[in-house]
Amino acid sequence: MAAIDAANAEDPNALSYAGESRPKELLHSELVWRWVRQLQPDPSEALLLAARAHHLRRWQLPRSDYPEGRVGYLRWRKELQLRHARETGEILRTAGYDDELAKRVGDIIRKRGLGRDAEVQTLEDALCLVFVETQLGDFATKHPDEKVVDILMKSLKKMSERGREAAGAIALSAAERGLLARAVAALSADD
Repeated sequence: MAAIDAANAEDPNALSYAGESRPKELLHSELVWRWVRQLQPDPSEALLLAARAHHLRRWQLPRSDYPEGRVGYLRWRKELQLRHARETGEILRTAGYDDELAKRVGDIIRKRGLGRDAEVQTLEDALCLVFVETQLGDFATKHPDEKVVDILMKSLKKMSERGREAAGAIALSAAERGLLARAVAALSADD
């Protein structure tokens, strides 16, 4: 895990959290790892490694290198997942892990089996929870409420019931709590 953390510590972008500014992807990976441990009391080593490596060196493949719109976004996300899985596998093999574990970590990072694989679902829940916890407020100030509610609905749809319950327990501002409540209500209306 130290080699993964060292790679993410090189992130030139910073994220402030709890009054401290840290390399964005290093902090993000630590927060996802923390949520994984909260959601899954006895996580596998593969899941913990995937939590730390899911955005490995993400800044090296910026969103701005891809066309605007959904197609460009999806292509960027797919290439990120493949790159993160490949580079994580290289780090793990260099550290002495076997191919089977490296492949499993890569499968979790690529979200293979989302909705069917409990570990992949736990990682997805943790990713969505970190978004709500650390990025929702900033995102909400830059976008209309309707777009924020739509993004929250999409996130909630991907989450397990356990993940949704955890999202409801996150300390949020009144405005953020209202947006989350609107997304939950809209999601319930769709069911």
